[in-house]
Amino acid sequence: MTTAAAVHTSGSALPVVLEAVELHRVAMPLVRPFETSFGRQTARDVLLVRVLTDAGEGWGECVAMADPFYSSEYVEGCSAVIRDYLAPALLAAQTVRAPDVAGLLDFVVGHRMAKAALETAVLDAQLRAAGVSFGEYFGAVRPEVDCGVSVGIAPSIDALLEEVAGYRDEGYRRIKLKIKPGWDLEPVAAVRTLLGPDALLQVDANTAYTIADIDHLRELDAFGLLLIEQPFVEEDIAAHVRLARAIDTPVCLDESITSVGVAIDAIERDATAIVNIKAGRVGGYLEAIRIHDACLDRDVPVWCGGMLETGLGRAANVALAALPGFTLPGDTSASNRYFADDLTESFVLVDGRLAVPAGPGSGVTVRAELLAEWRSRPTQLITRV
Repeated sequence: MTTAAAVHTSGSALPVVLEAVELHRVAMPLVRPFETSFGRQTARDVLLVRVLTDAGEGWGECVAMADPFYSSEYVEGCSAVIRDYLAPALLAAQTVRAPDVAGLLDFVVGHRMAKAALETAVLDAQLRAAGVSFGEYFGAVRPEVDCGVSVGIAPSIDALLEEVAGYRDEGYRRIKLKIKPGWDLEPVAAVRTLLGPDALLQVDANTAYTIADIDHLRELDAFGLLLIEQPFVEEDIAAHVRLARAIDTPVCLDESITSVGVAIDAIERDATAIVNIKAGRVGGYLEAIRIHDACLDRDVPVWCGGMLETGLGRAANVALAALPGFTLPGDTSASNRYFADDLTESFVLVDGRLAVPAGPGSGVTVRAELLAEWRSRPTQLITRV
């Protein structure tokens, strides 16, 4: 078994002195509605965090959604907890490094997405000053990553097939279908017929099923799926253990995985054969790397999930997905999958892959003109008391 320590390295960067934290809110329309088992989105309400330091600026993107339907976190709540608790704590510490952020903020229970945004912004500032890219710091082993695409619940089978065919023709290397009770066997069968038996196809239930549905979910085995993602509620690891024993399709946990400890527990209980890693969901990219390393040590494949990020969050995700344990295509889609224009340089799919940014920090630049054009709230400036 290959150990993570043999392949994972972290670059170095000096601490920075925090001078202020800015919160930016922008509204970005989606190119098409995105529907899952928990709701339908037509726009992305984005919270961005900018830290101002003695060494320059750093940016982080909060992946929380507008409403607390997917997660208990939501954009307005994240903004409030950063403004009132998290940012003041970091500013009081003054001199910080990204690895210090989690410990400085652990007096606040939960709020991992808010904490992740701050940690990412501090890391971005450090690495920009040091001239080190996220990929180099994380331990990336490839210059580009294979990309999949997440396909929402469509108004009809015909509409679904048209959308999937478009993504296939663009070159995406894996298709993921959102499913829910009443929208599962028929659309999956239709897409499998469209793509053929060898195409990588997986499904994501976003906790929409219950343990009473195990016999029904077993019928998905007929379609040769790569995995079924998070069919049951986050807290019910035991139900996922029962499902994994009952079906041939590999079970993958997403929302359940909130830390490296939870990941290890789920793996050791055989609740999951594959892990979806989302940095925002687990509290930041440094915890995401720890989960990757734990999975690599246990020969459990991982892939990088997406939360409809702008180019800012996508840049960090692509760097994360270039680590050695990410052996399955993730939801690191091109910018035009969600947005007609991106908040940073656009990420463009080439032969089904995205390039890992090589510039310092995230390697991308926030476009000030679009930030101003799409601003939905006044900028909040938080300074040291």
